[in-house]
Amino acid sequence: MKYINRILLLTIVLGASAASRADSVRQVSDDTLNGSMVMPQSFETDTKKMLEDWYLKNYTVLDYDADSQPTGDLSDEILLERLGTLPTVIEMPLNGPVRNSIRYYASRKQLVENMLGLSLYYMPIFEEALERNGLPLELKYLAVIESALVPTAVSRAGAAGLWQFMPGTASGLGLEVNSLIDQRRDPYLASEAAARYLKQLYATYGDWSLAIASYNCGPGNVNKALRRAGDGKHDFWDIYPFLPKETRGYVPGFIAANYIMTYYKNHNISPALARRPIITDTVHVSRRVHFQQISDVMRIPMEELRALNPQFRKDIIPGDIRPYALVLPSLQAYAYIVNEDSIVNHNAMLYARRGIVEPASGATGRDAKGEYYEEEVIKYHKVRKGETLAKIAKRYGITIAQLKKANGLKSDKIDVGDKLKIPAK
Repeated sequence: MKYINRILLLTIVLGASAASRADSVRQVSDDTLNGSMVMPQSFETDTKKMLEDWYLKNYTVLDYDADSQPTGDLSDEILLERLGTLPTVIEMPLNGPVRNSIRYYASRKQLVENMLGLSLYYMPIFEEALERNGLPLELKYLAVIESALVPTAVSRAGAAGLWQFMPGTASGLGLEVNSLIDQRRDPYLASEAAARYLKQLYATYGDWSLAIASYNCGPGNVNKALRRAGDGKHDFWDIYPFLPKETRGYVPGFIAANYIMTYYKNHNISPALARRPIITDTVHVSRRVHFQQISDVMRIPMEELRALNPQFRKDIIPGDIRPYALVLPSLQAYAYIVNEDSIVNHNAMLYARRGIVEPASGATGRDAKGEYYEEEVIKYHKVRKGETLAKIAKRYGITIAQLKKANGLKSDKIDVGDKLKIPAK
């Protein structure tokens, strides 16, 4: 009898546990979470254009038929198990929006493969910045949903770079943005700025889901959603209905990015293989130099210079304003230092920035060689009442001495009605 009771008790407990788990799955899959939301813009990235990236072409081996492979198991049971075993500090729950985001990534195999290829170069940079600031390393995947790891990415709203900063936010974080320099595109500086910003947001909310949401839509929108949600401690999922549509897809996208960049093999996505390692070094440039000068003298492809230094918008390093860091393949960094004079002097007139520029003086013809020359002409001025040599000279842009010489005057005395010669070029 005791044995039967134990079996009955165990059955009840297991049944309750299974029901509880089922309820949990239903709860996080609640249709209310599937309300209108906008997928992150990085989901729309043109994979064909990504394949033209210099780094992907030269340093990785990709499977160009990736999208034709089957997707693999995406059942709730599998997703729950895998999300639960991610080595993360930040919570990674499953629900409708998360499931949809994971499925979207799993169906865009070429996009994921391209990002895996780019991650070989960028992820160590992100991890170093996060480590310096004592932040969870899984935050490196925010750049995946922000830019698909394209440093020159620009959103419809004007955010730019790997971490998609708006100009005002970038300026507040100490990043330089002007016609020549956009440090939002600098992998090192932008990653450090993103880590500091995320640290500030977490200090404000004490919850990573809210900090991440705030990174996307700003603290003002998150605070407004918290007020609308009412009293009590809330996280992202509590205030989900009150957030902008774009932000509703942001945290799910972040969870999905963590999932797919970890479990890509389970969805028949070929791992990007490094063809050869890219090892870089940095030199500080204190002179104005054009990428083309570097390319010509050092035989470095322009595409390589641009890929390693996307922050220089016009291929110009304005080192004459202040020193800037230039990233080069490590074996060529020292060569740049040794050859800097030759580089700066190469086709110098073609890339020179003029200091003093005199306006044209009205050239009237060309000589036998086809070059412009100046011709002196004489105009006439009739002296009116109240006019002096000084006033007349100033009017025509000449000196009193020139005016007196042209008219043979020994003194400054002139009379009304006199007809004066005005020399001009």
